[in-house]
Amino acid sequence: MQGKIIGGRTEGAFHTCAVGDVSDAVRDAMKGSPQLLPEDIYFRDECDTIYDRNGDVVEVMCCDYGFRSGTGRMYQDGYRAVPKSAWDLAVENFAIEYNALRRSVRFDEYRRISNQNPPQSPFGQLSYWIGGFVVNSLAKVDKALEERGMVGEIDSELARNICERGANEECTEILSKLKQLKLVNEAVWERERQREKAGGGVEASLPVKAAYLVLCYVLDVLYNNRPMQRFWFLEVIARIPYFSFISMLHLYESLGWWRAGAELRKVHFAEEWNELHHLQIMETLGGDKNWIDRFLAQHTAIVYYWMLLVFYFISPETAYNFSELVERHAVDTYTEFVECNADVLKTMPAPSVAALYYLGSDIYMFDEFQTKREPRRPLCATMYDVFCNVRDDEMEHVMTMKACSDLTIGTELEQRRIPSTAEED
Repeated sequence: MQGKIIGGRTEGAFHTCAVGDVSDAVRDAMKGSPQLLPEDIYFRDECDTIYDRNGDVVEVMCCDYGFRSGTGRMYQDGYRAVPKSAWDLAVENFAIEYNALRRSVRFDEYRRISNQNPPQSPFGQLSYWIGGFVVNSLAKVDKALEERGMVGEIDSELARNICERGANEECTEILSKLKQLKLVNEAVWERERQREKAGGGVEASLPVKAAYLVLCYVLDVLYNNRPMQRFWFLEVIARIPYFSFISMLHLYESLGWWRAGAELRKVHFAEEWNELHHLQIMETLGGDKNWIDRFLAQHTAIVYYWMLLVFYFISPETAYNFSELVERHAVDTYTEFVECNADVLKTMPAPSVAALYYLGSDIYMFDEFQTKREPRRPLCATMYDVFCNVRDDEMEHVMTMKACSDLTIGTELEQRRIPSTAEED
């Protein structure tokens, strides 16, 4: 019933083969080569059969280009397990990310980022030059420490967990298509301007609007010409509002201040569950591959969480208003992406995690955050369907945030309890 996807992630390495499966050519290529980066490595394993709600077999993408897999990805072996202690998790994750940071410096994954997203101004050129100097210096220091036995040997560790490149034509072809996908920042902003002219703008206070524009500016600068990484960053922080809203509603209930938000918490959890699946999809497509992207997204999420707690504490309507702005921008972004890349996306199969979420038999969490009374049952045969679904999900979040910000959410939730004529019949 579940997709096996990739063998797993072992101590942060890209894992799927035994040591003997790595060819001498790959071992030699990995030795000190700054050209061969983790993003070049991709895997193929046998997928278990996946069925939709009607019992029909679903063809899915059996490749995974992300940093995380195994228990780090939904619906894989072990993902239901109880976590270790916070100390054990922190130490384990530090070791994983430390090794990943060393690889990012030694194999200079930042060079690829700069090639994809070249500097757009003199300040950007200066920043890139300083960054390149720092990376090269750290790489020399790391290599010197490795040669003196003060740190582990990074080359052999990476080669030990890498399968021979080009071993699977399907994954090679999909990776090539992923690199063809484009997103133009100005086109997204033009779409937003046209929406606002048509009356689809969001009224917001100056502080809220300023915070929103700063977030969008950071995305435009850091993730220009890197759509998968941009989407992954967006989905990491997209879960945070619902988590912060639930936290505040729990706090009010625990203090005995207000207990009328139980059903609202249920909706927000369903929304967070939805964004989690968006995140898993973007990870499968390689959005979390680079160490620097993971560092930025995860630390931004922490700051974002506390910022929204303050917003909600002062004014829940303000917090919802800010989230509506962000979700509107997400709709514009995904809409532009889908329309710009439709031909390529239609030739790619859907990831396993997307098929299991949109076509699976457990649809309670999916239905819970929908704003329409008619059941929404999206298709999920191709990557085009997947991104259309993500876009439509974001629009559902927009409608919910709007109803929360203008205080009509209670009426809407009450209306959803009333059975439709078709249900009565």
